[in-house]
Amino acid sequence: MNICELKAAYQAILDLPIMKYETMRMELEQLIRENESDTRKGVVAVLNQARKKIDALDRELNRVRGMMTFEEKYSDCSYICGIDEVGRGPLAGPVMTAAVILPKGLVIPMLNDSKQVSKKHREELYDIIMSQAVAVGVGMNSEKVIDEKGIEFANKDAMRQAIRSLSVQPDLLLVDAVHIPEVDIRQVSIIKGDAKSVSIAAASIVAKVTRDRMMIDYDAKYPAYGFKDNVGYGSAAHIEALKTLGPCEIHRRSYIRNIVGQ
Repeated sequence: MNICELKAAYQAILDLPIMKYETMRMELEQLIRENESDTRKGVVAVLNQARKKIDALDRELNRVRGMMTFEEKYSDCSYICGIDEVGRGPLAGPVMTAAVILPKGLVIPMLNDSKQVSKKHREELYDIIMSQAVAVGVGMNSEKVIDEKGIEFANKDAMRQAIRSLSVQPDLLLVDAVHIPEVDIRQVSIIKGDAKSVSIAAASIVAKVTRDRMMIDYDAKYPAYGFKDNVGYGSAAHIEALKTLGPCEIHRRSYIRNIVGQ
């Protein structure tokens, strides 16, 4: 195998989808075995990269397994549901929540708090979660509910919506940092839970991708505010558009008073 072919083979292995991590590791090991007697500088460099990638894969799988501590602690429960929200801080658009029940023991590489995951990987993780989960529910409240009743009410009410929309009744809720009132199911509140629980992290991904897609749709209707890029958050360009044009239908009036003087 010449060096160009070796590099192409190595890149093809790296391009495998997220859920093929074990296959990726096996193919990297095979690539190393088949070429380790080749002392050419370029080959040695590729094989060293492959060895480093194997180490990185092992660290990533161990990291995700480390996020299963709470799921293992409560393994006597049949259906453990992670719950998270996105959209507390934006100037426009809804608050979105998700409730996700994953199969026990499922390891999803790259799964993490949605803020720590690239857009490309969030989209891929979303598809994995939606196809692999036992059940997924979403809830949301519009900017009007946020303005009328406040973000805390809107957020927790959206969480209740997400729970009610599940096709399977959970017997434990793992929630990121809050307690959800008016819910009879046992709850465990975990500070920074989206980085400590695979169930909450999965909910974080679903909520984030769902809301981002909604904001892209809003961008087509209100292109001046750049919603496809800022997803409603107060970027410099978004704030300048607010000052120049005033708010559109989906702006949270209670959030923008100091900007538009209302």
